[in-house]
Amino acid sequence: MQTEVTRLLGIEYPIIQGGMAWVAEYHLASAVSNAGGLGLIGAASAPCKWVREQIQEAKKLTDRPFGVNIMLMSPYADEVAKAVAQEGVKVVTTGAGNPEKYMKMWKEAGVKVIPVVASVALAKRMERCGADAVVAEGCEAGGHIGENTTMALVPQIVDAVNIPVIAAGGIADGRGIAAAFMLGAKGVQMGTHFVVTKESQVHENYKDRIIGAKDIDSRVTGRTTGHPVRALRNDMTKKYIELENKGASFEELEELTLGGLRKAVVEGDVKNGSVMAGQIAGMVKEKLTCKELIDKLVSETDALIKGAGFYV
Repeated sequence: MQTEVTRLLGIEYPIIQGGMAWVAEYHLASAVSNAGGLGLIGAASAPCKWVREQIQEAKKLTDRPFGVNIMLMSPYADEVAKAVAQEGVKVVTTGAGNPEKYMKMWKEAGVKVIPVVASVALAKRMERCGADAVVAEGCEAGGHIGENTTMALVPQIVDAVNIPVIAAGGIADGRGIAAAFMLGAKGVQMGTHFVVTKESQVHENYKDRIIGAKDIDSRVTGRTTGHPVRALRNDMTKKYIELENKGASFEELEELTLGGLRKAVVEGDVKNGSVMAGQIAGMVKEKLTCKELIDKLVSETDALIKGAGFYV
């Protein structure tokens, strides 16, 4: 299952675990990497000290490549960007901003840079500033999303850039991976399915809510503010959408969701917290180890496209 992405990153399979805030920590990242994929530590808005500790702990559990996802709007982004270079992290994925000012430093440190993008224009801009690949994330994904679907976004970005494209959003099994390859992607990034793995440190209530989800349980809040977020419906999303429909202010809406993800992930409050998950939540039916999940994904994908010329 070798592609441009596996060769670029030095990994066995072209499967990347999403850098989800409060979810993607060193236990999960190292387990994904040990299983042949690329695990990511989600820096989110965490202080640099925490991120550095996470990197060091991951190194104790795996000798394989892993990465850090940096939210560039974080007040600690500058410090974290330096820390990943100093700590010898192999891969950085970025979101919510332009990583151009860190490119020289990262390149000199041998870091592969893979921005997450939701448009052709941003993908082309990232290629110009030196990105090694891009993650084209469709609106089926959980958390903060763009407007284009994966099916529409991936082939347009593939046609627009010369660097490898990694598809994300709405991918849950080998069928999704095979479809991504057929759209021209050279790898996939998955989040929701990894949330429920046994190595994931999230509260069991959060995992059970995903496993119990139906196809109609996904909701998008924040469209009126310009910051849409996909999560599973609960009391919080219901109240949020009601306030949106009444024309509530940005500040009022922000207050409702403040600390919501931590509330769900850490405290297990899946009624009032933000249970971020993609539209494929209804396809997730069991808690597997990261190795079991990746082996299953590879087997399913191989059965569909082996010998079809996509592993190039």
